[in-house]
Amino acid sequence: MRSRIVATLASLLLVLSPATAARAADDPLLDQLAAIPGLTVVSETPGAGYRFFVMTYRQPADHRHPGQGTYEQRLTLLHRSTDAPVVLFTNGYGLAANPRPTQTEPTALLQANQVSVEHRFFTPSRPADADWSDLNIWQEATDEHRIVGAFKSVYDTNWIQTGGSKGGMTSVYHRRFYPNDVDGVVAYVAPNDVINPEDRAYDKFFDTVSTAECRTRLDDVQAEALRRRDTLVARLEADAAANGWTFSNTIGTADRSFEMTVLDSVWAFWQYSLAADCATVPVAATASDDEVYDWIDAVAGWSFYTDQALEYYWPYYYQAASQLGWPSLRFEHLRGLRNYPGLYTANSSLPKELRRAHNPVPMIDVDLWVRTASERMLFIYGENDPWGAERFRPSRRDSALFVAPGANHGANIARLNPEDAAKATAMLRRWADAPAPVAATKAAALPIDDGLGDRRRIK
Repeated sequence: MRSRIVATLASLLLVLSPATAARAADDPLLDQLAAIPGLTVVSETPGAGYRFFVMTYRQPADHRHPGQGTYEQRLTLLHRSTDAPVVLFTNGYGLAANPRPTQTEPTALLQANQVSVEHRFFTPSRPADADWSDLNIWQEATDEHRIVGAFKSVYDTNWIQTGGSKGGMTSVYHRRFYPNDVDGVVAYVAPNDVINPEDRAYDKFFDTVSTAECRTRLDDVQAEALRRRDTLVARLEADAAANGWTFSNTIGTADRSFEMTVLDSVWAFWQYSLAADCATVPVAATASDDEVYDWIDAVAGWSFYTDQALEYYWPYYYQAASQLGWPSLRFEHLRGLRNYPGLYTANSSLPKELRRAHNPVPMIDVDLWVRTASERMLFIYGENDPWGAERFRPSRRDSALFVAPGANHGANIARLNPEDAAKATAMLRRWADAPAPVAATKAAALPIDDGLGDRRRIK
């Protein structure tokens, strides 16, 4: 592997000036990366105040049987200095197809290095002939454990782990199994579905969020869409034909996809929108078919519950079905309008061969550990985010939970009230051993990546 990097550098020497070539040949960081067994540097992008690498790291497909096959897990490295803290970013999903330099909020606050990890089984980080039973929270935590151990040979500084939503959950699970790997965790908008069937907290959220007028308006347009099922399903089938969408491998039919999307529409509204956006919700009694159809497309996306869009998310739905859990809602206001009462489950979005029974033990174990034994864990939630209805509750061991007023699934430290933001930032700096604010640099202008994505952009 090191020979591959050296050969690449040697080819560059042929076209560089003698002085530049000498600098390229004397690259301690590349030497240190090359010395990590199993690590391959795929590409490098230089920037103002940073270097950005795309890499792969060879992992056992099954850490309990490391001799029975491997896979290449994609990583990126945003390097600033070997003396700076390191943020381990676990987004819970895949990295961008062509990763570009970005930073998380903790990385920006600390002017830190950042190692970003693609979750196992999101392509291309998937073993050939994958055994899907190897996709569980312990296996991914052990992936991250090996990555931290490998990179500590380069960065002997303090480490912070972070992630949003499923990435925040992933950071919690890593901390549960390997509590000494990092010096603190900042988990953003991380759901905690402890007892999967017990979802009254989600129903309470939808019964109390925002104003009664806004809630009624949303419920009414959702019910109206189901009343217009025949007309709107025909619209969806026409869009599917025009765009090459199919349904048979996962959700089943256009009618089932239609119902699932309608059921998701109010959830998606609060996940991505704000209370001020209630004014944009169509008035059900007077809205045209176009207005209802287009509004649901804007907030939830008719293309999402299709074979083409769901395939990317199979690892998530597999984990939700088997371990993580999923929200089950009553939908009392839709009584008599649903054709598929058992549709709103994680297994509905999977091909038949990947559907699994739920194992409740892992989430109960993690929740108990977080509440009683965890240390240095910071949780950030949005007041109006449905995913925060069931939250992690940290222990009193140098840990905290803050809620951003009026915020949705994009809640972060910057959206907290000033007093809470100051407390959260001070806690983060103390854990990272970076007590004083670092002067802004050009690298600080790198875009912030919360790892949340936006399903509405899938077309």
